[in-house]
Amino acid sequence: MSMNFTPPWWAKSPHIQTMLPLLAAPASLSLMRQRLELADGDFIDLDWLNYDRRHQGVLLLLHGLEGNSQSHYIKRVLHQCQRLGRCAVVHHHRSCSGEPNRLARSYHSGDTYDLRHTLAHIRQQSRSTNLYACGYSLGGNMLAKYLGEAGRDSQITRAVVVSAPLHLAACAQRLQRGFSRVYQAHLLKRLRHKTQQKISQHALAMTIKQVQTLTNFYQFDHQVTAPLHGFASADDYYQRASGIGFLDTITTPTLIVHAQDDPFMTAAVIPTNTQLSKHVQYELHPHGGHVGFINGGTPWKPTFYLEKRILSFLP
Repeated sequence: MSMNFTPPWWAKSPHIQTMLPLLAAPASLSLMRQRLELADGDFIDLDWLNYDRRHQGVLLLLHGLEGNSQSHYIKRVLHQCQRLGRCAVVHHHRSCSGEPNRLARSYHSGDTYDLRHTLAHIRQQSRSTNLYACGYSLGGNMLAKYLGEAGRDSQITRAVVVSAPLHLAACAQRLQRGFSRVYQAHLLKRLRHKTQQKISQHALAMTIKQVQTLTNFYQFDHQVTAPLHGFASADDYYQRASGIGFLDTITTPTLIVHAQDDPFMTAAVIPTNTQLSKHVQYELHPHGGHVGFINGGTPWKPTFYLEKRILSFLP
């Protein structure tokens, strides 16, 4: 089922769509934390909602860059799951659950190793054959790449990808222009802080002073992300980790939702028909910002399109 999204007159700006949802986040829900130990000596944390209902099906949620289970978009979909009595689980990327991860490496847009581990764990925890997944932004690119890599072995029944930077190089360039630099500065401040903490714990080939000079994503990915995760350069990382090259091999029924005015994106993230497998449904909206999609209410109490759309696609 396709649904129409139309923003109210006061929320047509992509920046209102992107920033207002942060201010309108719902209250936190009570979640059960579970720690998964990984083969390389590190760990990831899962936050479960309605864990006792996992045998009826599980919705796996993948947050964006430097997000967590308290991110506004995660909390909104969790509230909908609570209302419907559904089980959901938030997969935290390494270092994002409130505690530094143990290794020098962290996470990146194309890292599907931990996702595979989480999926295997959920399968072990739940007897249900219904395992759904929704990835937002970085988590959406990661999910799209995984679905294309895994093909018929994805273990996922249906999936949704929201506001994903499917062409990483183009998105890194976009974030160096105009007001988008504000979003870049906010995220890079958090990434630099984490990297500086790691320098004091691990023998990284960087100094704290050098980290402070990294002022755009390309610099950070070239100097930090790429060497820590086995890539030759930022360009190598962007090419190998971008989800757009994996869409044509997806066999899981998948919905991809983008906004043309997303301040994190360019038209390069919009796949052509030949880049999409027949199992992928693509929705491109003129408005919506980055993981926004405010469709009504008031500026003080907005309503949202995404959660209804996601859950209508994941029965």
